[in-house]
Amino acid sequence: MNTATKPNHIGRKISRIRELRGMKQEALAMELGISQQSISLIEQSEAIEDEKLEEVAKALGVTKEAIENFSEELAINYFNTFNDNSFSNSQGTFHPNNCTFNPLDKLVEAYEENKKLYERLLEAEKEKITYLEQLLNKK
Repeated sequence: MNTATKPNHIGRKISRIRELRGMKQEALAMELGISQQSISLIEQSEAIEDEKLEEVAKALGVTKEAIENFSEELAINYFNTFNDNSFSNSQGTFHPNNCTFNPLDKLVEAYEENKKLYERLLEAEKEKITYLEQLLNKK
């Protein structure tokens, strides 16, 4: 019995990218306007239609190609290439990290995204309450 995993299982790649981005299935489902169970089925699928893959990629903030070409090994190797280069050469020359973005901007951006998601979740809960109240009033 061959227990090796298939390297191009798109659903597993989606699942791993979602996890690396710190996103739960429920959040991805909400972004796509589908159920959490549908996300679970997508993540179990070996292949996915191009149109659906594009939608998932957009919701995850990556390209379709990034999902198709994702490799756990390459991701690990990428993160393992980071070094502390504060001092280099034998002269101890200082080289500050050249950050290409403002970390505070990224923090504010993440806050805004989370705020929007929270507001959508809150609105969905309010709709559920309204619906349940209507059902109770009919009895």
